[in-house]
Amino acid sequence: MTTFETLAERYERGVTFFEARDYITAAELLGTVSAEEPGNLAVRMLLARAYYHSAQLGRAEQELRKAVEQDPSDAYAHLLLGRTLQRQSRHGEGQGHLRLAAALSGEAAYAAFAP
Repeated sequence: MTTFETLAERYERGVTFFEARDYITAAELLGTVSAEEPGNLAVRMLLARAYYHSAQLGRAEQELRKAVEQDPSDAYAHLLLGRTLQRQSRHGEGQGHLRLAAALSGEAAYAAFAP
């Protein structure tokens, strides 16, 4: 018996695994959804978060750079990109994104992450 899973069902399973903190499985599922819907920023951001939480920092960075390119005014994408770069000991690169996140969001707390 073959089961057919729609894109929406795969996304929902990815969300379920993300919420259960199984970030690796979530990333696998969300990666397939993002490949079929590359313009969907919400999917890309959840995928980036799954990569970030599962310490797949290079992949998180790739997705976040695409997200920032797609929507340069997304403060959270800049924040997460800055934090991702920091976790890779690339503090100088991350600092600019963290400051931009603070400016875009009006959240002074975001700037606290920038040394």
